[in-house]
Amino acid sequence: MLRARAVGATACAALARAAGVVRVMARPSGSAFVTAAEEILWLGPLAAPLHPRAVLVAEVPSAEPAADLRVDVTGLTPWRPAPLALDAAAAATLRECWQRVAGDLGPLGAPAGFGALLADAALTFPLDGAGERARALAHACARDDAAAAEAAALALLGLGGGLTPSGDDFVGGALFARHLLAGAGVADAHGWRRVGETIRRAAVTRTHPISAALLADLAIGCGHAPLHDLVAALAANDERRARAAAHRLTRLGHSSGWDILSGVAAGLGALRG
Repeated sequence: MLRARAVGATACAALARAAGVVRVMARPSGSAFVTAAEEILWLGPLAAPLHPRAVLVAEVPSAEPAADLRVDVTGLTPWRPAPLALDAAAAATLRECWQRVAGDLGPLGAPAGFGALLADAALTFPLDGAGERARALAHACARDDAAAAEAAALALLGLGGGLTPSGDDFVGGALFARHLLAGAGVADAHGWRRVGETIRRAAVTRTHPISAALLADLAIGCGHAPLHDLVAALAANDERRARAAAHRLTRLGHSSGWDILSGVAAGLGALRG
């Protein structure tokens, strides 16, 4: 029996339906993706950021793919992102604070993946041919043109390596931002909801199932805790706290955090260049 120390709301509900039994799906370094009741969940160490699909444990077991494990979450309060209700003024503050944060990203370290776009730098292999597609999505977001954004986002799905390709994370970050702005009444809610639905359906066949699940979460405003901390701090005009959250986000995966962060900037209509 594997005792969880923290659990996300999606993971907790899936574990309840599966009577605590999970099946190992993949074993990236130091963690494991598993399935329970047809949901993809993530087993990670205690220092990892929370996510609705996360189950954090003292030690991730060394079970092989297709092995079954039993997870105990008794007594834990499921983590879910705190609601962030924005109005037009708060959305404007969020954008303005982001511009100040983005003006000096040096303390975050060298950008990876699509993070190069935050510094208006050249993308490197295997993303070196994707700059035009990424900027097309950013320009569509800046114009609040959901139809143009849909075509640009579809062209980025599955681009890059790993279980969560950079293109998926970038698109997810952009859709996360548009979801926030639509909720604030400053973006086309119907149009962006339609784009999110189209991308979620397309991702099922265009990328890895793990990435498709995480992308679907971002499209409806659910992500890792540092991402939610970041937008909450930006909306509160708290630049210091926003920088700390951005730093935690960019530590996620090989380049996933940077890809998501640059996608959020694109979604806000605030990507450099």
